[in-house]
Amino acid sequence: MSLPKKEILKIKNAAEKIALGAGKILAGGFLKNKDIKYKGRIDPVTEFDLKSEKYIIAQICKAFPAHSILSEEGSSIDNNSDFCWVIDPLDGTVNYAHRLPSYAVSIALQYKDRTIVGVVYAPELKEFYSAALGCGAFLNKKKIHVSSEKKLERSLLATGFSYNISALKRNNLGMFSRMMKQAQAVRRFGSAALDICWVADGRFEGFWEYNLAPWDSAAGIIILTEAGGKVTQIKNLEYSIFDDSLLASNGLIHKSMRDVLVRKK
Repeated sequence: MSLPKKEILKIKNAAEKIALGAGKILAGGFLKNKDIKYKGRIDPVTEFDLKSEKYIIAQICKAFPAHSILSEEGSSIDNNSDFCWVIDPLDGTVNYAHRLPSYAVSIALQYKDRTIVGVVYAPELKEFYSAALGCGAFLNKKKIHVSSEKKLERSLLATGFSYNISALKRNNLGMFSRMMKQAQAVRRFGSAALDICWVADGRFEGFWEYNLAPWDSAAGIIILTEAGGKVTQIKNLEYSIFDDSLLASNGLIHKSMRDVLVRKK
């Protein structure tokens, strides 16, 4: 059973307000000295990640007390609900810690394992992306669409690398090298949520990465697909936010990207 569009849009409006509040918290700490701790060798978390998460979860619990929550910083709630919020209170923590403006709040809602709402808010860039299932994708309330570029050699792409890249056998470095030789250029900005939104907005033609977590991609993916883009695993299998590889594009260069990425040399 699907939800009425009116109900989905009501939830989207609530998610947008929550993201704006969390973004205000992050913007308030952006230029301040930060208390940085590490979840791994180089994987940081700041007190503002935690403040943002605390705020988002409190607002969700207030508005939707029966819903489940999956969050990056460990404050997940399992209510055995058909609804599950997937949140990243600060996507791009390394950038944020170094006062680079490419960071965002990412909030998505899944209903029966299908994402129905996604919002990504980048406070320093003043960019607010949003989408609801079947309702299109928007940047600052203006409808957006993917690029119409059909040639890989004229395509600007984005990618990313896992924090534990030094310990991984499948680390994306070979793919990066191959793609640099085939595409117009490849960029690495450090926020998967924004990278995917920038494909949705037509700035990039495509994005790929390994070892993403559900909260890295959930909101961006619905924004991209509602903007006319395509998402699969790198080997062209159907994509779930729990899969460990992601290939996102305008759809027109999807096969060309995949052919380069799956090639051994």
